[in-house]
Amino acid sequence: MDFQTFKTSLTQDQPPAGLSASLKALWLDAKGDWDGAHDALQGQPDAGGPAWVHAYLHRVEGDLSNARYWYNRADKPASTCPLAEEWEEITRALLG
Repeated sequence: MDFQTFKTSLTQDQPPAGLSASLKALWLDAKGDWDGAHDALQGQPDAGGPAWVHAYLHRVEGDLSNARYWYNRADKPASTCPLAEEWEEITRALLG
């Protein structure tokens, strides 16, 4: 799936089948379901994006100390760019 297809899927009521937990979390966040997005990441290993998405979600929440913890786990620098820009960066990276 490419980025534009992913963004277009946001018009649907349910996320596309077969998304990773990280992409599902980003999809739910874009739909305004922070709790669902956070829940989608629970119990996921850090590798492959969940820690980075988790950091982003805590930034959205405004819990910057928790976000920093997750950025460290993701081995990423703490982001200061606009949230929409970071959402797109992470989404594009995870879609490959």
